[in-house]
Amino acid sequence: MKDKKEALEYAQKWLKIIKQEELPDKELWEWIIKESVSNFKEHFNKWWLENRKSITQAWEWAVTEWNGKWAMFRDVMWRKYIDFLGWYGLMSHGWSNPDIIEAVNAQLLRSPMPSQELMDPLRGAFARIMSEITPGKIKYSFFAASWTEAVEWAIKLAKLYTKKDAFIVATDAFHGKTMWSLSMIWKSNYREPLGVLYGWHVYHIPFWDADALEQQLETCRKIWIWVAAVMFEPIQWEAWAIVPPDDFWPRARELTKRYETLLIADEVQTGLGRTGKFWWVENWDVAPDIMTSWKALWGWVMPVSSFSAREEIWQSMMYPNPFIHTTTTWGWALACAAAIASISVALRDDYPKQAEEKWNYIKKELEKLAEKYPNIYHKITWKGLLLGQHFVSNDIWYKVSSECFKRWLLVAWTLNSSKTIRVEPPIVITYEEIDEWLNRLKDALKAVSKMCDDDKKRCRIA
Repeated sequence: MKDKKEALEYAQKWLKIIKQEELPDKELWEWIIKESVSNFKEHFNKWWLENRKSITQAWEWAVTEWNGKWAMFRDVMWRKYIDFLGWYGLMSHGWSNPDIIEAVNAQLLRSPMPSQELMDPLRGAFARIMSEITPGKIKYSFFAASWTEAVEWAIKLAKLYTKKDAFIVATDAFHGKTMWSLSMIWKSNYREPLGVLYGWHVYHIPFWDADALEQQLETCRKIWIWVAAVMFEPIQWEAWAIVPPDDFWPRARELTKRYETLLIADEVQTGLGRTGKFWWVENWDVAPDIMTSWKALWGWVMPVSSFSAREEIWQSMMYPNPFIHTTTTWGWALACAAAIASISVALRDDYPKQAEEKWNYIKKELEKLAEKYPNIYHKITWKGLLLGQHFVSNDIWYKVSSECFKRWLLVAWTLNSSKTIRVEPPIVITYEEIDEWLNRLKDALKAVSKMCDDDKKRCRIA
């Protein structure tokens, strides 16, 4: 039997640390960093450390985050970083948004969880607000905690309603890593180790190719394979930040209606204003049948995701068995409070307008850098505050990201491309912070360019 006394003492030490606002004691922050590296290595995922610039490029001490505000955060050594990763799009509202924290704190002091037997008011209020901000005739919503859950349940709803089995998705897609969601994605690294998934009823087409979608729908009809739904990300953000041509989503909507199948928009990355519209599909007045949301929805305070649909589709989850889809913690009160506050802030502060204006400012400067450094940049892609910096090789990407990190810029790659640095800053980022980010980026690019001029073998183009 393990000695629980040691666990109690260790837990109590961390609880004492958690309650400290600052860490002025050098000995303490050194202990926190050493413990964090050791714990990740011995009890979480030691190989994860190998892929983090905060470990491999942080000089004497690996960076361990401590607190943040808006688009800046500090590590335990009190060094100040500019966050242009935005935790992969989660931080539209920035670090520690006071409006969202205030709402969650107020609910926490009252009741953090509903009984699930009585009616809890926030879950109903959140569902109504979703019906008022989503496009078309979407009316009902159900809530979970993660992206992949929202996708899993959207798939489940499509099958319940249509009584069909097949799905059409995109090459290079990413929709999550639970079993059904995993069946919809493209990357073999995540699929192959598990063997047979749901894949024998899933068909992949190029994301940007509406003609391929029409051909696949026609082929399925001819051989009597019935398609429950077509599901796409509005922008393929984990796959090189691919922005589709302007006719893709309108044609996808027309084709799914013609072939009597549902259209699912996976708006997890793009919702709540990041692309210059509140939802990406609003760029083309497209109304999907089912929609998922997650990242900006909960304001980086309490995780909550949603999947939403039109009323006639939702009937299959309400009748004859209203309990066909439930979870113990769905729509818990703290998450609903966070989401209501998050949506309120995004509407009040006009996030679509902010994203579009800041996008225009950033992309103009990035295009100048791409023109100045053709030995580094391949291209820039963007839509709103979703930008991809595409480099000429993996080798160049590694050097640029490392130099950025050494200048206290938080950046990362996309899951499906190790040549691309994603740019997803908080929508609330100030122009002063943008300018500071650009200055540090320019300095990093200058260092990489000089490195390549001095030793071309160190900068392979592949």
